[in-house]
Amino acid sequence: MRVLMFGWEFPPHIAGGLGTACYGMTRGLARNDVEVIFVMPKASGDEDQRFVKVVNASDVEALYGDVTNGAEDIIKKMTFIHIDSNMVPYISPEEFESYHDEYQKTGRKVWQTGDVWSQRYTFSGKYGANLMEEVARYAMVAAQVAKDLEGQFDVIHAHDWLTYYAGIAAKRVSGKPLVVHMHATSFDRGSVDNIDTRVYEIERTGMHAADRVIAVSNLTRKIIIDKYAVPAERVVTVHNAVRFTNKDTALPERGVKDKIVTFLGRITFQKGPDYFVEAAAKVLKRVPNVRFVMAGSGDMMNHVIRRVARLGIADRFHFTGFLRGDDVDKMFQLSDVYVMPSVSEPFGISPLEAMRSNVPVIISKQSGVAEVLDYAVKVDYWDVDAMADAIYGLISYPSLNKMFAEKGLEEVTRLKWNNAAAKIKQVYQDAIDDPKS
Repeated sequence: MRVLMFGWEFPPHIAGGLGTACYGMTRGLARNDVEVIFVMPKASGDEDQRFVKVVNASDVEALYGDVTNGAEDIIKKMTFIHIDSNMVPYISPEEFESYHDEYQKTGRKVWQTGDVWSQRYTFSGKYGANLMEEVARYAMVAAQVAKDLEGQFDVIHAHDWLTYYAGIAAKRVSGKPLVVHMHATSFDRGSVDNIDTRVYEIERTGMHAADRVIAVSNLTRKIIIDKYAVPAERVVTVHNAVRFTNKDTALPERGVKDKIVTFLGRITFQKGPDYFVEAAAKVLKRVPNVRFVMAGSGDMMNHVIRRVARLGIADRFHFTGFLRGDDVDKMFQLSDVYVMPSVSEPFGISPLEAMRSNVPVIISKQSGVAEVLDYAVKVDYWDVDAMADAIYGLISYPSLNKMFAEKGLEEVTRLKWNNAAAKIKQVYQDAIDDPKS
């Protein structure tokens, strides 16, 4: 089986869990005898292509103005707009500022209508100022890729709203079934009354055009069915997994004897960083020799820093900024407890990565990963007293910490990408066999 897959990022250059999931997934699919052609807006050339062929959309010459292209009406209906950084997943204020400055210098390219003509576009591949424009251009290039690869794939797989139009365009050109993957919905990124209606419409259009929809959790599946009116029989839950590596890494030098409690993720409303701060303050009233680490960046960074200062715990709090690659692993190895207090988390791979490093975890009940973990302490994100009690227990009672660490490692070892990929392969087969596809 061969799959034409559209993503937005791929290791080692990632901004969040989407790239990590795509990497583990494609490796798992390869081990299930599924060939993957992975298309992304901008490839750097150093991606791991042992298990997947990476296609750089920036190198594809697309024919514009061709009515058979498959993406013409997408472009006509699309309004090119700037998006604020807090409306898009995985972008830090620093990244947004630098990208926007570069965008302003280069200027906006204007679409040409009329005669057929060809053009290559250099995508940024980032979540930046002209994101919607890149989403539309990506659809045009996707149609061309599907045309160039005619007969070389059996099914199309598009990840998250950024690539849904690309998947639709490829489906129109090839006639192959489309599977879309929902890693996070608009209702996860904002409150029910404050969603981005433009992104919601792309999500809804993509899922209704798809032959099958993969949700990363039952929590997400319910949102898809209830909020987007997608028929339940077309929505399948496939939980994410975690990848174990064979590389031996020396334990980093701690430098302090204090216990270390870590938050690692985007510092945005969705991830609940303010609840972590409030719980930290309560713990420090009971145990002074604890350090709290907030690893990440986001639009709530300044708010959180100010709150830490007002609570008088700045000497016990450390902000590392955004971490990636080996630095993430080192941070987990330094930690005694990992906390993910997300307000709304479709899945959440980071607790699995922490458990892989033999670190006990505390997660919110409002996370999809809570569906597959037994040996994680689960609390409501808003219950900072319960969160503080859980942190206190895990840092104060070594036997409790050891039990959750050991049992958690055993549990997470069974959550393999090979197994998740086998379920995804079955979803592909169902879409191919469906007479309506």
